[in-house]
Amino acid sequence: MKFPDGAGALSVSRLVGLIKDVVEENFMQVLILGEIANFSAPASGHFYLSLKDDNAQLRAVMFRTQNRLLRFRPENGMQVLCAGRVSLYSQRGELQVVVDHMEPQGQGALQVAFEQLKARLAAEGLFDAARKRPLPTFPRTIGVVTSATGAAIHDILQVLRRRGAGVRVLLRPVRVQGDGAALEIAEAIADLNLHGQADVLIVGRGGGSTEDLWAFNEEPVARAVYASRIPVISAVGHEVDVSISDLVADLRAPTPSAAAEMVAKGREELERHVDHLLLRLTGPMQSRLVVLRERLNGLRRRLRSPQERLRQGGRQLVDLQRRLQSAMAQRQRQAGNRLGLACGRLDALSPLATLQRGYAIVFDAQGQSVIRDAAQLTPGQQVRIRLPRGRFCSRVEAVQPLEDGPLDCPSPTAQVPGSAKSLD
Repeated sequence: MKFPDGAGALSVSRLVGLIKDVVEENFMQVLILGEIANFSAPASGHFYLSLKDDNAQLRAVMFRTQNRLLRFRPENGMQVLCAGRVSLYSQRGELQVVVDHMEPQGQGALQVAFEQLKARLAAEGLFDAARKRPLPTFPRTIGVVTSATGAAIHDILQVLRRRGAGVRVLLRPVRVQGDGAALEIAEAIADLNLHGQADVLIVGRGGGSTEDLWAFNEEPVARAVYASRIPVISAVGHEVDVSISDLVADLRAPTPSAAAEMVAKGREELERHVDHLLLRLTGPMQSRLVVLRERLNGLRRRLRSPQERLRQGGRQLVDLQRRLQSAMAQRQRQAGNRLGLACGRLDALSPLATLQRGYAIVFDAQGQSVIRDAAQLTPGQQVRIRLPRGRFCSRVEAVQPLEDGPLDCPSPTAQVPGSAKSLD
């Protein structure tokens, strides 16, 4: 094939531009029904996805200025109806759909958003029954988060007046529908917790469509109810309406009026309860008083005069003194007898008593050691002798260690009278 010299050739950019003009001028508004595939949501905030059916697929983008208005989050496999325009992405020469609005098929966007948020919060434990707190029995102050002009606050006040609860109502007015209502409700719950005077909170509004009640299905309200330190009653719409706030709250009331009934015990009901308790208390108390009165009369009969008790105590004291003196005298006699016996035994064993029977004790010359054996003596040795009365010194003339045989003693030498010396 012979090519021309290229004088009439189109550049890639020119050709892509021409195609883009044709596509965008002829497909400025389209509705596309398809299944989501290859969904991604990067940090830029834009949604990137493909729309496909059994035979074809087309890339699509939904910019963050549009997707932030969605009440649900797209997921792969979801059938959706998209409204937008067809465009050509020049850098890659690819056709794409710029989506401005998206609706799920089979169920509404609000229902999809409700189920998605419900599943996510349930997985985090916000609906757990174990964390739900009981309501105070007799609250003094009730915090109410609702519209200041709606039917809900009117119904609540009417019930409280009718039941004569005598409680104080602390209203934190908010918008209960429309853009920004959920953030206002969440801020109001946080403010009442910061204020700290309410004993219980009622959060809700009267009936309406799903769109009207949607603020109570948004995540900021659910998080605020979960974070509340004050027990929360959720009262949204009518009895058949169930919201995310109903599932998170400590207690769900089918209507705002029912919420007021829950927190305010009627005065008549309380008085009946008190009367019943008084009847239950009076019977046992009367029986108890009768028993105590009889016991008191018996004690009064047995009670004696203090003077009589003193006289009896005096007689007991005299008797104890007499018994004490008798016991002491007997102990003294017994001790004297034991002492006499001990003295007799001591005298019998005393060396002085032995000396009285004619014996003597022989000591060495210094008077330190007792001589018990003749073998300890030698002739000419000086000894000291103890008698029953007095003592004297002597000199050994002869020694006989054994007792057999006679002892030969030398003749006594004449001594000059008066020459004896006393012992030191």
